[in-house]
Amino acid sequence: MRTNGIRDSPGDCRYLPIGEHGLIGDLRTVALVGTNGTIDWYCCPRFDSPSVFGSLLDADKGGAFELCADIPATTKQFYFPDTNVLITRFFASDGVGEIQDFMPIPEDAQEADRHRLIRRVSCVRGAIPFRARIAPRFDYARQPHTVQQDGSRITFASPTLTLALFASVPLETDGQDVWSRFTLREGDFAVFALDRVGGSVEPRGCPVEEAEREFGDTVRFWRQWLSRSRYRGRWREVVHRSALTLKLLTYAPSGGIVAAPTTSLPEQLYGPRNWDYRYVWVRDAAFCVYALLRLGFVDEAEAFMGFLSKHVSLACDADNPAPPLQIMYGIDGREDLPEQELNHLEGYRKSAPVRIGNAAAEQLQLDIYGALIDSIYLYNKWGRPISHDRWQEVCTLVNWVSNNWDQPDEGIWETRGGRKNFVYSRLMCWVAIERAMRIAGQRGLPADIVRWRQARDTIYRDIMRHGWSEPLQAFVQHFDDEVLDASILMMPLAKFVSPTDPRWLSTLDALGDGLVSDSLVYRYDPLASPDGLEGPEGTFSICSFWYVEALARAGRLDDARLAFEKMLTYANHLGLYAEEIGHTGEQLGNFPQAITHLALISAAFNLDQALG
Repeated sequence: MRTNGIRDSPGDCRYLPIGEHGLIGDLRTVALVGTNGTIDWYCCPRFDSPSVFGSLLDADKGGAFELCADIPATTKQFYFPDTNVLITRFFASDGVGEIQDFMPIPEDAQEADRHRLIRRVSCVRGAIPFRARIAPRFDYARQPHTVQQDGSRITFASPTLTLALFASVPLETDGQDVWSRFTLREGDFAVFALDRVGGSVEPRGCPVEEAEREFGDTVRFWRQWLSRSRYRGRWREVVHRSALTLKLLTYAPSGGIVAAPTTSLPEQLYGPRNWDYRYVWVRDAAFCVYALLRLGFVDEAEAFMGFLSKHVSLACDADNPAPPLQIMYGIDGREDLPEQELNHLEGYRKSAPVRIGNAAAEQLQLDIYGALIDSIYLYNKWGRPISHDRWQEVCTLVNWVSNNWDQPDEGIWETRGGRKNFVYSRLMCWVAIERAMRIAGQRGLPADIVRWRQARDTIYRDIMRHGWSEPLQAFVQHFDDEVLDASILMMPLAKFVSPTDPRWLSTLDALGDGLVSDSLVYRYDPLASPDGLEGPEGTFSICSFWYVEALARAGRLDDARLAFEKMLTYANHLGLYAEEIGHTGEQLGNFPQAITHLALISAAFNLDQALG
């Protein structure tokens, strides 16, 4: 069993380090469970719903579901093998206890609306006293609620959401919160089950026997899903954990994949880089399709294609410079994602502001077209052939890209310092056109190949002329400048340049000298390239895994393997990653981050191939 991950630097003891959490979910929403047994983040009934338990963003006001040993104890946390069932163990002088946390995934859609969260407590050795405190704070702690008790059932009712708590142990309430103290002896079990009720969902108890059946069903669901993986490489455990995490971040009703299940976890403690990631980024979701297809999960790729078909219009006027796609959408496909600040919440360790919604939805980021069309290309290649209607939409998008690739934009990092001619954006426009040409050639589909080839070749020459710095002997962040950017690591991965091209090897060396620290990679230097925000940030884990893959493709296998193994030491105790790694190895940013895990899968897959 792994020990818990690197602890954060000394700070506010009311908050666990970001990395001291595990994740459970039901493919509609998730809960974060701390190594202390507390659920401090839970939104119901969807990923992007207002929080019910939000003490991760305000320890005093946010609300929590506390459950732990009522005596001094050390804790360890792990996943039940090959599942998303989380186990937190308490080791005390009088015995050993554990909590099994999970959310059942019923096949019946109506029953799925219950969003049942089960906490199954047991004593496995000796005798352990436990305590519980259930303190919901609805709508990000903005709505009041009432509490009604009916035997073993507690009903928490707010103006917009009603939850029912069932417990097999005695409960007490003060009219706002509920608590319990109980002792379990070896072999004893206690159960807490929290349900959403209302509409067609009626309250239903959860005796110990039913919780045991739900546990078995949930274990079987995850193991059956994971058994479809084709990965048999050297890093099977971490790759499968990443796959299970990506599946948890999928919204089953629509097929959308959220970038992360949290909002406003800081990329820099006490700084302003706090964003809401509970939405479907076209780029992130498209990259997820690539990672899942690599492992053999075709159904998930097809579900995302279904999300696009149903919720995102790919039709556009190629002569209109207005972008046909937003960079992100709601999990139900909605386009309106207004950003606002919740000033009544102090933020994680007082890292304000807390934001919901995301104004970056209004940005122009041209790279999304390359990510999207590349995912369609891979789905057509490894999944199922795309339809005529989808091909017509692809053609329209590629025509638009051919006309508009030279617009300045905000770039992949969503900078708020003004639009620039980012090299990565140009690169991915090249990918969009090149992959569409491949589909047309492989399938014999009709396309304006002459027009596309001209645009593709013009982009290539423009990057080689204006994206290359003679003084740095490297490709750079934006045209005619001298700033390095880790997104350039995608050049050989996207097959824009040969991984052994002298220009690329020189760039790889420059990136290694300028942006890499012990295998960890910074996106760019904000002092050299102001991004409209104050303060520094951590290293970006997706860039670190891109670096591994670039090294492997360049034939530097010893360096690639060492960098990959080092990156694995920066995971938390469960193998999960946030967006960034801080100076002392702590997780920073929203957690866990889908794009980090998909990059891990890609790096492991390609490094395996290179090693033979």
